[in-house]
Amino acid sequence: MSRIGKKPIEIKKGITVNATDGVIKVKGPKGELSETIDPSIKIKIENEQVVLERSSDDKQHRALHGLYRALIQNMVIGVTQGFAKKLEIQGVGYRAESKGRGIHFALGYSHPIFFVPPKEVKVEVPTPTSLVVSGISKQLVGQIAAKIRSFRKPEPYKGKGIRYEGEHIVRKAGKTAGK
Repeated sequence: MSRIGKKPIEIKKGITVNATDGVIKVKGPKGELSETIDPSIKIKIENEQVVLERSSDDKQHRALHGLYRALIQNMVIGVTQGFAKKLEIQGVGYRAESKGRGIHFALGYSHPIFFVPPKEVKVEVPTPTSLVVSGISKQLVGQIAAKIRSFRKPEPYKGKGIRYEGEHIVRKAGKTAGK
């Protein structure tokens, strides 16, 4: 049996979980999330716990068992605590500023980049060289953070660009003078 899939998911006070017709809905203080579940995975909600069971021991069903357990756990965490990713901007003249709902980036290109995140995700700019992407969906927060990082990925020679907080960039040696 899947080590991850067989663990029950604890439902804390203030959270409601409903599973009907292959769709699971999790509602909490921060919002509501829903996910479509494969028909081979059965969901049981009992004793303030969600337990997932699979129909057979096929390789595909074993993989889906752990996957859906992790997705539901992330939904429960998202509606209670939320998720956040922090990004850093490094480089001379590289900066970001909040303009209404969107973010205005100056990243060394000949043009500025204006990015408007989806309404489910909040992007804050505490300083011109740092960003905080937050929301209740782990997948959406990670996707928006990756999209922002893709505007100017960190380059290996000087390390300029947008990186995740704490991300280590392997630096390369530059050209050496030859004679």
